Amino acid sequence: MLDPINLEPVDALTVQVLMDNVTDPLLADEGPAKRPTLFGAGGTLRADVLVEGRAPEMLVAEHGFSALVTVTRRGVEHRILFDAGVTPMGVVENMRRLELAPSDIELIVLSHGHWDHVTGMEGVVRELGRPNLPVYIHPMFWRHRRVTFASGQHYELPSPSRSALEGAGFTIVEEQQPSFLLDGCVLITGEVDRTTDFERGLPGHEAKIGAGWEPDPLILDDQALVVRVRDQGLVVLSGCGHAGIVNTARYALKRTGEERLCALIGGFHLSGPKFEPIIDATLDGLAALSPSILVPSHCTGWRAVHELARRFPDAFIQGAVGTTIQL
Repeated sequence: MLDPINLEPVDALTVQVLMDNVTDPLLADEGPAKRPTLFGAGGTLRADVLVEGRAPEMLVAEHGFSALVTVTRRGVEHRILFDAGVTPMGVVENMRRLELAPSDIELIVLSHGHWDHVTGMEGVVRELGRPNLPVYIHPMFWRHRRVTFASGQHYELPSPSRSALEGAGFTIVEEQQPSFLLDGCVLITGEVDRTTDFERGLPGHEAKIGAGWEPDPLILDDQALVVRVRDQGLVVLSGCGHAGIVNTARYALKRTGEERLCALIGGFHLSGPKFEPIIDATLDGLAALSPSILVPSHCTGWRAVHELARRFPDAFIQGAVGTTIQL
């Protein structure tokens, strides 16, 4: 048995969603969730079809995920960018509209190598010039991948470029095992143990190994970011949850020795016909972990979101671009 990892508690934690599949300016504040104002930060765009000639700038949603994580410890704040969304400028544009400064980011964690979590790194470079920031990834992050459908057709996924990221000035830190950030108060899970019998990865997902393609359903580079909030328990931030959201939460609790699951935030990957059959088992697995807060996002899928809201009415919070969870 592995010894528990001593994850130091933080005094406060803020997770602000910079990119998600959903934007909804009519959502109200809800418990620890704070919403942006109806008209964003108050900026406007040219719109000649309107009498006034201007329209409010609204936050942009994309099929991708990104969050700004702010940890406070002993009166000092640190900011981490977790994932970067699916288009070059989507995340940094939402940051501008939320009046957030990319220059405040101290380090970056990329949950896995799929392009809908990586492409926005280009916007970070455009905003910061030569960033000189550390980027934490799993060694399999760089794999060239594709999805093979039942019809036999293939779709090759856009792949991250090591030369482009290193050439832009990022310092790449590759770790397969768990690793600490910010003096031991933030944990990257590294490779997540697969312990459930229903979370079996992505069927048809393949990786190019040597000259040929091989099955890669487990997507072993999938990792989460974990913070222990003082007197509240663990907060687990997931990009897609390819390891399985129950596997991921179980692993975080086991490795840290913490018994309380304060919050699960991010992608739970339960969307579409390949994953909807495991929604009930996933909900049962989450019920056994008793999360205080659930913020399903990105690839969770509308059926799973509805079931999570029904099964966990006190914990469920609708995710959307701009939503800020304050703990």
